[in-house]
Amino acid sequence: MPRRSILSSAERDGLVTLPDAKDELIRLYTFNDADLAIIRQHRGPANRLGFAVQLCHMRHPGIVLAADAEPFAPLLRMVAAQIKVSVDDWHKYGQRAETRREHLLELQSVFGFRTFATRDYRPSVLSLSELAWQTDKGIVLATALVDGLRRQRVLLTTSNVIERVCAEAITRANRRIHAALTESLTTQHCQRLDELLQRKEGSKTTRLGWLRQSAAKPNSRHMREHIERLKAWQALDLPAGVEHQVHQNRLLKIAREGGQMTPADLAKFEPQRRYATLVALAIEGTATVTDEIIDLHDRIIGKLFAAAKNQTSAAVPVVGQGDQRQGAPLRTHWPGAAGCQAERRRPVRSDRGCHAVGGLHGERY
Repeated sequence: MPRRSILSSAERDGLVTLPDAKDELIRLYTFNDADLAIIRQHRGPANRLGFAVQLCHMRHPGIVLAADAEPFAPLLRMVAAQIKVSVDDWHKYGQRAETRREHLLELQSVFGFRTFATRDYRPSVLSLSELAWQTDKGIVLATALVDGLRRQRVLLTTSNVIERVCAEAITRANRRIHAALTESLTTQHCQRLDELLQRKEGSKTTRLGWLRQSAAKPNSRHMREHIERLKAWQALDLPAGVEHQVHQNRLLKIAREGGQMTPADLAKFEPQRRYATLVALAIEGTATVTDEIIDLHDRIIGKLFAAAKNQTSAAVPVVGQGDQRQGAPLRTHWPGAAGCQAERRRPVRSDRGCHAVGGLHGERY
């Protein structure tokens, strides 16, 4: 049975924490007429308050309030206001242990609550099968399990049991996923996948390591190398549609975990898990290399445009600021401008008081 920890301490506490928002308190802990009628059957304000507070805790979060535990203050005030007693009556409740036991038995009998038993373990694991197929996040699975138990009016078991149920559901889902990714592989597929863990000829890098390298600079050499990588991924010739056999989230998670391992670690996996991980890496690697080739193309084109723009800007004539006197020839800074400068001038009418600049080579008229 799995023993790995999938919940943090804060997540475990959060499963049985009462809400502090006023709207949530009203939604979860407002009594109906039937509830109030049952509560009022008990003698004395202290017994009525204690019975009502235990009812609230059994409904949400689904636990029995311990004898030495203090109830959440906003909840206690809300319950006391509904049944018209004082909050101070709480300290008088449960002075007799027998009273508390009788109330707990009555709550289970009247409202249908029951404790989590051994017979609930297996159905709980199966209830998480579909969700575990989509995600292996412990808190997501634990929250779904707890919500399901509350709907069935089953009081929550310990956090360790909840964690074991979720871990076993994840383990079962992982086996299903590995089987789905590998069931259509042939002997040739397995052989080509195993070759990914071997070193390239004349190199210390494995083929898998080379295939997962990213392009450093946007140039033609790196573009050609990346195209070779894409061809190598495609040469695996995996069965069509294998990427649709499992949920996308789990496929990416397996690929991410495989990418963090060394080829030596991957080689130690049992065959089904090893091939499933390599298939996930191949699917993710093909998509990544394709995206990077497109990005390289865009960056190379961008560099070419930038270089062409710089060359064009260098060839644009610039007017010398020192040549603004009337009738002075236009100065240019582009190659060959001195030899092409026009020598003719046309007198400027003084009554206009302006200069007109024109002509192919920038003559001043």
